[in-house]
Formats: sequence, C-alpha cells, structure tokens
Amino acid sequence: MKIKNYLLLACLVISLLSACKKDEAIPALSIQMGVADKEITGKLSEKLSFSASSTNEVVYQQEWKLDGEVKSTGGVYEFTPLKSGIYLIEYTAFNNSDTFTFLYTIKVEAPTKPVTPESSMYVTKLFEYNPAPGQFINKAPGNLVSAEGILGKKGMVTLGAWGGYIVLGFDHTVLNVDKDDIVVYGNPMGNFAEPGIIWVMQDENNNGKPDDTWYEVAGSDFGKAGYKRNYSVTYTRPTPDTAPIPWKDSDGNTGFVATNTFHKQSYFPLWVTGSEYTLTGSILPSTGIDMTNPSYITSAPFAWGYADNTVGGDKVDISNAVDKNGKKVSLTGVDFIKIQTGIQANMGWLGELSTEVLGVADLSLLK
Repeated sequence: MKIKNYLLLACLVISLLSACKKDEAIPALSIQMGVADKEITGKLSEKLSFSASSTNEVVYQQEWKLDGEVKSTGGVYEFTPLKSGIYLIEYTAFNNSDTFTFLYTIKVEAPTKPVTPESSMYVTKLFEYNPAPGQFINKAPGNLVSAEGILGKKGMVTLGAWGGYIVLGFDHTVLNVDKDDIVVYGNPMGNFAEPGIIWVMQDENNNGKPDDTWYEVAGSDFGKAGYKRNYSVTYTRPTPDTAPIPWKDSDGNTGFVATNTFHKQSYFPLWVTGSEYTLTGSILPSTGIDMTNPSYITSAPFAWGYADNTVGGDKVDISNAVDKNGKKVSLTGVDFIKIQTGIQANMGWLGELSTEVLGVADLSLLK
C-alpha cells in the first residue's frame, strides 16, 4: 500500500515538473509600441501612425480597434480623424498563454475660424429657411427675402407655427467663454412671448456646412412637464390653398393652423413640394398662455434660454448645449445656429404662435 502511494506521489511530482517546463518553454509576450504616449492630441484630417512589434520570437496574433471596432490585424495601423472628438484606439496581442493590451486616447479639437477686422457681429450666411405654416408665410416677413434680411444686420423673419426653423452661420467661430456668448433678437412684449428653441453646431469636419451634430441649448424648461424631445408634426396642404392647414403630431394628436381675416393668402409655404411635410424637434409647454380674456391674450415668457422670449434680446450660453441624451457637451465654440418655433398654439385673433427673429449676434463683438 505504501509502495502504491509512493508511486502515485512520484507520478504527480513528475507531472508538475513537466507542466512547469512546458510553461517555461513559452516566454511571455514582449511588445514594444511605436508610440509610447497613451494620450495624444491629433489634428483634423492629419494621419496618425501606430505600430507594435515583438522583442522576442513568440508567435502571437494582434488587432487594432477603433472605438471598439476591429480595424487592422497587422503590426501597423494608420488613422485619420475626419471629425473632432475623443477616439479610443486599443491594441491587443495574444496567444494561448498570454495577452498584452495598450490603449490610446486621441483628442481631436475642432478647428476654429478666428475673428478678423472684417468679421461681422451678426450671422452672415443663410443655409436653410423652412418655416411651418403661418399667417405671414408667403409674404414679408415669411419669405426668403425676409430670411436673408437678417444677414449682417437686423431685420425680421417669422418661423410660422411649431417646428418652423431657420439655419444660420457666422463668418467666424463664436468661442465658448465663461459667460453668455450669443444674443438672439426677437419682438416679444413683456406679457407676450413666442419662444423658440435654439440649437448650435460646431464645424467639426471643417467643411463650412452645417452637416455635423446639432446640440439643443437647454433653457429653463428643459425636461419639465410639457416639454418633449424628438417630437414631430406633419402639415398637410389644404384645399383650397387658403383654408386652415391640418396637422398631425407624433403622438397622434390633430389640429389646424387657423386662418384669419387679416391675412388672406395661403398659409402653407408655396415652395414646399408635395402635399405634406414633417418638422421634427423639441416642444415646449404652452401652460404660460392665458386666453381667458379673448380680447387680451397673454403668453408669459420662460425664465431664460429661448429666442423671442424676453424684451431686449435673449442671451445664449453655449455651455448649456446638450446632446441627444440630454447630457451637457463641451464645445470650444460654434459656427452655426438654428432657431425653431417651440410651441404649437392658436392665439385667437392674434393667429398662431410663431417665433420671430430680428437678428443673431456674437456678444463678444457687440460694441
């Protein structure tokens, strides 16, 4: 019995020694990275090159991932950022006995267009004018001429009912400083506001077009009761053209943009092709509207953060911009601005609630 136990113990020792020798026969991975710094500042459209190599002769596989997606399985990976932002590049080398990882964080700032002696304090470019139906549409101040009339100066353009919007650009980047950055001029009165939601965009790909990401500037009623994001309204061309305009929203509600005797033209934008069009954005609560006295209708302003909301102009702090999840974003500055009527309401004899824009200016250049 003792002999059997000794034999069993001897076999076990031999097995352990053999296993140790096998482990020792496969050295650990020894990888040298071509770029040793883990945090890198990149530039838009400039190529970054990364490499990895073994300092011993161990056989292994490797891969490079960009933001979690495999991009290469070779020893070299080249990356050219086309937009600003934070990028994660992870290198992994592995075999049956070992794994080596190395993570790069690439920060790419959006380029900014500097202020020059010729820079205008006002927006200078009109990219899109897409109003909702309204009593001033198809004539001043609800036409393309009126929209162009606020470039480089003050003028007046109406955005129509809920969802109507205008997209404008500056000839320089409005920098995000530690105070208000932009002012939007409207025509509200102390007891009658027609609030519009403000969106901003940075020229992340540096192509001079508003084709990057829009960020909503969160005002005082962002996220409160009656506020909703990703809301849509479809407006249908009426028959005849001068009839009230039917609408249906993304919640299944229906209504009309009412017409009145003061403005007899078609309220549906005549340049819109097709029988209907849909506008999408965020909607604000209409609880501040008081129509109990039809001859004296009021619309209380919100506390802050909206266009055509307070007398004298509404100041915008770029730091209040939020992403699609409602999280604050850090923007160096902005190049484009979008303003959109924020409330759907018929105001009796006053017509539809419609945001008006008289001008948009960079506060840092105001004299």
